[in-house]
Amino acid sequence: MTEFQNRLFSGVQPSGDLHLGNYLGAIRRFAPMQEQFDCIFCVVDLHAITVWQEPEVLRHKIREIAATYMATGVDPKRSIIFNQSQVMQHAELAWIFNCVARIGWMNRMTQFKDKAGKNRENASLGLYAYPSLMAADILLYRGTHVPVGDDQKQHLELTRDIAQKFNNDFKKQIIEEGFEDGDFFPMTEPLISGPAMRIMSLRDGSKKMSKSDPSEMACIGLMDSADDIAKKLRKAKTDPEPLPSEMDGLKDRAEARNLVEIYAALANISSEDVLKEFGGQGFGAFKPALAELAVEKLAPISEETKRMLADPAEVDNILRDGAGRAREIAEETMKHVRQIVGFVS
Repeated sequence: MTEFQNRLFSGVQPSGDLHLGNYLGAIRRFAPMQEQFDCIFCVVDLHAITVWQEPEVLRHKIREIAATYMATGVDPKRSIIFNQSQVMQHAELAWIFNCVARIGWMNRMTQFKDKAGKNRENASLGLYAYPSLMAADILLYRGTHVPVGDDQKQHLELTRDIAQKFNNDFKKQIIEEGFEDGDFFPMTEPLISGPAMRIMSLRDGSKKMSKSDPSEMACIGLMDSADDIAKKLRKAKTDPEPLPSEMDGLKDRAEARNLVEIYAALANISSEDVLKEFGGQGFGAFKPALAELAVEKLAPISEETKRMLADPAEVDNILRDGAGRAREIAEETMKHVRQIVGFVS
């Protein structure tokens, strides 16, 4: 453990339904990352309960996300797939990080303000402190890389701040523990790449696509039927103008830009290439082409996920095996952390 292994960590919350934004912004990138990194893919169920979850629904969603990982190409033998609550060291390190992180750092977290809204006094303590659990998720495995969207960059910066403060506060003990450079935790790097990192609502191009949107037409779920996907894209809000041939022409056309970026991401091409093909055409031509592409890409994922969920015991076995492998790495980290901090084992 004297050198940082090239290790990637990522997690998805089992709260609500996975949607197109989750897929394009994160999940579809997981399988290719297995070529570059030792990968750990977590279902972050401890994060999910920062707001109320119906227990039976939560159990189903944990399995559904694990099945979706595999349906999109993550190999449970090659990578580690597990749910967070099976590895108690996540909560243990999060408490230590609660004592390393500063109140002022947490007060700057914009996502808490967004999620808690005006009823902030009634929000759970877990919702306020969960960025330190997120840092623990990553650093428990001494993760060197994390795929992040725009809305998670602030949390990764906090992770780096916590790692740096821990390394500085305990530098003497870290060196005594055998880490000669005095750095126990790495400065985790973000992986931000590809088009359509921020997928917007199909009803309002100024808002991020969300499973909590009051309009069911605003969000494409990964478990939606082919008919529902096509219907939602056909009815997506647009404007009367044809598509331009250059990206500058989309500057003040949020809904049009969103659909172009969704097409680009699904086709794995640039938005400029999309406009080369469809520039000058109206949405009467573009939307059916987008719907056909979306169904082609998403329907097989939905079908494979449903097939796996038909045998929940097998999904549970995969999660259990992954948790055992994750626990070995986590406990190795925590043996050092306990010694560094000054606990008696």
